[in-house]
Amino acid sequence: MPIMVLSFQPVLELIAEEIRGLGDRGRPADYIPALAAGDPHRFGMAVAELDGTVYGVGDWQQPFSAQSVTKVYTLALALAHEGELLWEHVGREPSGNPFNSLVQLEYENGIPRNPFINAGALVVTDRLHRLTGDASGALRDFLRAESGNADLDFDRDVAASETAHGDRNAALAHFMASYGNISTPVPTLLREYFRQCSVETSCADLAVATGFLARHGIRADGSRLLTRSQAKQVNAVMLTCGTYDAAGDFAYRVGLPGKSGVGGAIIAVVPGRCTLCVWSPGLDARGNSVAGVTALDRFTTLTGLSVF
Repeated sequence: MPIMVLSFQPVLELIAEEIRGLGDRGRPADYIPALAAGDPHRFGMAVAELDGTVYGVGDWQQPFSAQSVTKVYTLALALAHEGELLWEHVGREPSGNPFNSLVQLEYENGIPRNPFINAGALVVTDRLHRLTGDASGALRDFLRAESGNADLDFDRDVAASETAHGDRNAALAHFMASYGNISTPVPTLLREYFRQCSVETSCADLAVATGFLARHGIRADGSRLLTRSQAKQVNAVMLTCGTYDAAGDFAYRVGLPGKSGVGGAIIAVVPGRCTLCVWSPGLDARGNSVAGVTALDRFTTLTGLSVF
């Protein structure tokens, strides 16, 4: 029986208690050395209501590397700038392959399946850089404004670590450039992309910053970033593609649009109601936080809040 939600705080505290006893916490992302030392027993969770009221538990104010969670915001910014034209350069279908796979690009003429696999995110960052001249800066400014955290910034150590181990992303970018689907010089694009992924933030910051998707495209200051239809598009792609090749299982268990990152964070949206962020660095084999998915599963079960 779902709990009648008057305040999200008791729900979060119950979930945190359950997570404390979770045996398998997965393993931190060891292919990025700066993330390899993450403690899988760290756990934080925050819920932000539409008016910006935030509830949190555990390490909900602890900064961490947002990684692929940032792909949601760059997608929204690029879509706001160029609308439907964006979809000529990146698809909207689940990939069925690992997030850093090269396999489908050759068969599909350098057009990535969706904006949340690495190839698709590189295309979106390329488009945003063309439009703004500073893709990573545009992302940082947006997150600062939406979260209210003026100190939010890049983690230079994480960006340097990704740069030093970024051969697969470089291969993706060069391959798409050979098909004419990347226009920014590849070294510049990689710099912007690694800076983007290195943004250091918290569950509180991301829960609040994602509110525009629950408000159908309306930013924290009341201005419109996306049309209602565009906000629906972003949420739909999050639901079907946001957790890589585990998106079907995530939709089955959680029932919300969500986006994960290998830093251990997952954001999720309850349109018209609230936004969430959960963080725990231990990942499963598909790159999603073990404790994070479990916590979101429990949240929708306990509250009955789902898109289904």
